[in-house]
Amino acid sequence: MRYFPLFIDMQNTSVLVVGGTEHATAKLRSLLKSDANIVVIAERFSDQILAWAKAGRLALVERDFQRSDVAGYRLIVVATDDPTRNRELATAARVQGALVNVADDLASSDVLFPAIVDRSPLVVAIGSEGSAPALVRAVKAKVEALLPFDLGTLARISAPARDAGRKLGAGRFRDVLARFFDGEGERSLSGHGASAARDLLETMIHEASNDHAPRGRVDLVGAGPGDPELLTLKARRVLDQADVVLHDRLVDARILDLARREATIVEVGKTARGQSWSQSEVNALMVRHAQQGARVVRLKSGDPLLFGRADEEIKALEGAEIPYAIVPGVSAAFAAAAGGGFSLTRRGRNRAVTFITAHDVEGFADHDWRHLARKGSAVAIYMGVQAARFVQGRLLIHGADASTPITIVERASRPDEKRVIGTLGRLAALIEDAAIEGPAIIFIGLAPNDASAASRPELYTSRQPAHAGGGAW
Repeated sequence: MRYFPLFIDMQNTSVLVVGGTEHATAKLRSLLKSDANIVVIAERFSDQILAWAKAGRLALVERDFQRSDVAGYRLIVVATDDPTRNRELATAARVQGALVNVADDLASSDVLFPAIVDRSPLVVAIGSEGSAPALVRAVKAKVEALLPFDLGTLARISAPARDAGRKLGAGRFRDVLARFFDGEGERSLSGHGASAARDLLETMIHEASNDHAPRGRVDLVGAGPGDPELLTLKARRVLDQADVVLHDRLVDARILDLARREATIVEVGKTARGQSWSQSEVNALMVRHAQQGARVVRLKSGDPLLFGRADEEIKALEGAEIPYAIVPGVSAAFAAAAGGGFSLTRRGRNRAVTFITAHDVEGFADHDWRHLARKGSAVAIYMGVQAARFVQGRLLIHGADASTPITIVERASRPDEKRVIGTLGRLAALIEDAAIEGPAIIFIGLAPNDASAASRPELYTSRQPAHAGGGAW
């Protein structure tokens, strides 16, 4: 992020605009939304600028710019019709220490003007660092459609309630505001006016203050395989409401960025090597925060119900009488198969697929290897990278064909996703050759179809010679 978005207090702030034609007019449309004191210097002015001046919204100085004009201004906007002249003026303005914006000149600007969705006091600023103005316009249109025009009125109504809300505690007051902004306030405002909406909020706060029961709860949430767009709508909503987020090591940082800025975020991951949290420690932390009234999200990579020890956490929550809910997520095996363009089941090939983990609390996990090694079996193996030689050996010993196709997908759905295809006889060697460290899904008996592999050869790697049963795409 080269340009960091900030909201600057423009009340009683002096802003100078150099230029009086089309470019300056466009800049002024944005500046006039603020409370700034605006002065425009130019030898001639557009009709719109003259109309704004006549209405008392800005002051005009009808002459050419002079270097001494920059003194005393916090922001200077250079917007003449001459790009060379603009750069010269920007240099003169910057010497005085003012922030400078130059029309249509990213390199010469210290600050950029965002697209604005104005629901004052709620203001949404949208920018692309000057790289994609068409995209900014498209996003602005979507946000405009999403936010009701009377949302600003609701925000102004809620502002005086902060003092009363603080007495409730942050979590409970946020629950009240969530209900108020999520339909109840808007219905009251549109049906009966601002006074009724204000009375509604006071009633909601009063009712919440008389309810002294702790409101802590826990949501066991599936974060999916990594791509934030695979996060469910419900997961996003719950994450946005969380006071505390306890997340696994594998949860993508882009998903953690969706949590509230004020939320406490704690990594409670378990690693194959190095320091790890025990399950009992995670349970105790989760219960303690909830008992203190916090809304806790236990955020797990993939789906919390698949190799996520959800039963142990549910038992701890029920034992402490903590209310909880489960929000499913997209499991890594589904994302890995979807990204590879192949189905987990197919008529004539396999009618079922078995999901197993290669590790359990005692080390390498044991399974019914004879059943898994049968011809036509399809297996999705989680946490199998470190156990690859063990899994390969067990399957081959129990009768699996060494030429059985395999697909290994590391970091499924993420920008650095890696795919390796080959055969069971070279499973461990393929992982070593491709430097796969995980997280990865290993498919036994499943491989991308030829069309999928050929259409995206950059996704597939294999150092296995073609005569050994694998191929390089």
